[in-house]
Amino acid sequence: MAAKTRNPELIRGVRKFSRSAVYHKRGLWAIKKKNGGQFPHHEKASAAAPAPEKAPKFYPADDVKKPLSNTRKLKPTKLRASITPGTVLILLAGRFMGKRVVFLKQLPSGLLLVTGPFKINGVPLRRVNQAFIIATSTKVDISGVNVDKFNDKYFAKKAEKKKKKAEDQFFEAEKQEKVSLPAERKDDQKAVDTPLLKSVESVPDLKYYLGARFSLKDGMKPHELVF
Repeated sequence: MAAKTRNPELIRGVRKFSRSAVYHKRGLWAIKKKNGGQFPHHEKASAAAPAPEKAPKFYPADDVKKPLSNTRKLKPTKLRASITPGTVLILLAGRFMGKRVVFLKQLPSGLLLVTGPFKINGVPLRRVNQAFIIATSTKVDISGVNVDKFNDKYFAKKAEKKKKKAEDQFFEAEKQEKVSLPAERKDDQKAVDTPLLKSVESVPDLKYYLGARFSLKDGMKPHELVF
């Protein structure tokens, strides 16, 4: 059943009462007068906060790993004040533990670039962490050594794909082939050691000092030693 209207349509497009008559009949003038000549304005109600989602009753058997947010910014490693270019360092860990080496520069990764020189104690150009070294008061002049080409990429190892073993070779021991050092590395070692050896040989007994391995003997107190 159609709802009855206060202003029925007489013919198509013509109503019984005019717009002004309907205005007064509805009492809109009284509402406007009551509110200072304007219709009351009601602000829209703020949207209700969404209800918190309830935890599901069932969860998957396998845990879904979510990536952890990492907002930390890497800061450059601060170089110890006692370590300056040319300082003789004592290695405390690794293959050359106890050897004395010459510090050349700090790499962008924070590691220290050092060398033996190789001809004196067999330590080649390598990177070491300053947490595993002792800085001595002995200095070597390295003004003639050029180390601009050395960075972390220079020491990066090439990733090699693992070969699949055949059935007859599965239980056999793999033959380890000796990896020969590239000629470029040998040339770089000579280019660094040549001017460095001249500086070392100019100082009396420094060559023997670098060639001697550091060690502690009975009765020596490490905290009282002066390097």
